[in-house]
Amino acid sequence: MRVSEKKKNKLKETEDMILKLTSDNFDSYVTESDVPVLVDFYADWCGPCKMMAPVVEALDAEYEGRVKFAKVDIDVSDDIAMKYGIMSIPTFIVFKNGDVKKKFIGVTDKKELAGALDENL
Repeated sequence: MRVSEKKKNKLKETEDMILKLTSDNFDSYVTESDVPVLVDFYADWCGPCKMMAPVVEALDAEYEGRVKFAKVDIDVSDDIAMKYGIMSIPTFIVFKNGDVKKKFIGVTDKKELAGALDENL
């Protein structure tokens, strides 16, 4: 039981390191970034979003310094979700120079996300 609690705390720690974006900081973090950005559109109540969280966290560790990672809670920042046509979650968008380069909807393989990141480095 103690191991699973430690693992749970470590996961929470990692989740807290990925910046949660709102209308106030989206443009400065994403569209003005000089490196590619992977934005995870999610909601706290979404099971598939929770399934994808460890994948995004692993990519964050692997691409540290080369790619930025961020999350947008669609319930909090529905204006951003509407702007980018988010109809289902999780949705992942790779941005480069402020432009949408690739969009993934639903549970997505880590290799596919990594491939899109590699294409935009």
